[in-house]
Amino acid sequence: MIAYLKGSVVSKGAESAVIETAGVGYEVFFCGPSLDALGPEGAQARVFVAESISMYGGTALYGFLGREEKQLFDMFRDAVPNTGAKKALDYLGKAMKSLPEFTRAVAARDPKPLTAIFGFTAKTAEKLIAALKDKLPASGLAAGVSTLPQAGSYAQAMNALTALGFRTAEARAAIEDAAQEAGPQATAEAVIRLALKRLSK
Repeated sequence: MIAYLKGSVVSKGAESAVIETAGVGYEVFFCGPSLDALGPEGAQARVFVAESISMYGGTALYGFLGREEKQLFDMFRDAVPNTGAKKALDYLGKAMKSLPEFTRAVAARDPKPLTAIFGFTAKTAEKLIAALKDKLPASGLAAGVSTLPQAGSYAQAMNALTALGFRTAEARAAIEDAAQEAGPQATAEAVIRLALKRLSK
């Protein structure tokens, strides 16, 4: 089973990228935000991978830029009724708008943010809450939520760092590291300062 790939991005399409590692090119499917953050053709990529049997035959690979993304994808696919890999990836793309806020909404059993912020239908929001409400609090994803900044500060920090030319993936990693030090109530300015220190090393 393939669990992790490290190599260069050979090409990118609307839903997938080809990553070459050890002379072999693997087509890997991503949710939209992760595909955008993967970087341009020629960039180095490090991705976690999940395998799934394709309905058209063969094995399809699904990629994630962090463990939390893969963890949530696995929950969508394995715990939510009638959810295959492709639909789980679609759910992940919506949740990626703010993983902390998504987790909070599910743990609080509040469907309103899931429909208003993330774009899930009311029926899907209720299905996600029913399937995940008892799973997220016990997971590393939920345990790490309290160390992350509020959605507004997180978004401001991301916008500032990407405007300075940092790639989305490296900016996100720096912000999450900085937020662990600054705490969940940190302002965007505080998170940006700490993130820049990490990015300058």
